[in-house]
Amino acid sequence: MSPNRYKRYRMELDLRICDLPTAVLPDGYRWLNWQPLLAERHAQVNWRAFRNDLDGVVFPCLSDLEGCRRLMGNIADQSGFCRQATWIAAFQPEPAWPAVDCATIQGVGRSGGIGAIQNIGVIPEHRGNGLGRAVLLKAIEGFRQAGYSTVSLEVTARNSIAVSLYRSLGFRVTRVLYRAADGGGIISGTERKPVAAEAHLTTPGPVHALR
Repeated sequence: MSPNRYKRYRMELDLRICDLPTAVLPDGYRWLNWQPLLAERHAQVNWRAFRNDLDGVVFPCLSDLEGCRRLMGNIADQSGFCRQATWIAAFQPEPAWPAVDCATIQGVGRSGGIGAIQNIGVIPEHRGNGLGRAVLLKAIEGFRQAGYSTVSLEVTARNSIAVSLYRSLGFRVTRVLYRAADGGGIISGTERKPVAAEAHLTTPGPVHALR
């Protein structure tokens, strides 16, 4: 039996021609910039964000805490790891309250001046507060500061909230591909350029964690 196929969009943003707002968190939230000791906290947020969502099916490592730990280790160990584009948003409305990590994003630099977003995760309890938009803008700012000219990411086509967010910031679909649910690998021969309808789409469907 062939594995389930999940349609994905590869989207890109040209930093040379876009003018985006500054990343701002809602009241009560604060930024945590990358430090190696925060790798576990990034893994925990990814796991909580994706374990019950479609992307946890497409990428099984995201539905397992140990898998998220390995993933964060692999990301941080890459030569192009971009600490300026790697952030946690934590909720701490009062200084005496313990902080709750709510959102995470990681970035890796690729050849050709491309900054690649690895994961955008927001835990269910804090969705709907604009955290996905805020952490994405923060990562874009970091890539720009690091000298990258393009930002790229992938998103499952059914994730209409995420697709709409990315398009609102200027991202455009540059590739369409299908990934297998038994490991997330690209199914051979499925990657192609988008047709006009996909390049300017509005995608209906259920909401999942941003990725």
